[in-house]
Amino acid sequence: MAKSRIIQVKESTIKVINQNETDYISLTDMTGGFREGSGLIGKWITNKNTLEYLGV
Repeated sequence: MAKSRIIQVKESTIKVINQNETDYISLTDMTGGFREGSGLIGKWITNKNTLEYLGV
């Protein structure tokens, strides 16, 4: 069972989930404070540099 906790970063509440001794942060929570919101995730994931990094 994954355990979760919440951290506060610059007035934004971000969920951190711990599963198998590894922490995962919520990208949608991180972008909630921005004007473009979750659209930033779409831009980031389609960026050529991001795809190259994930390929490594």
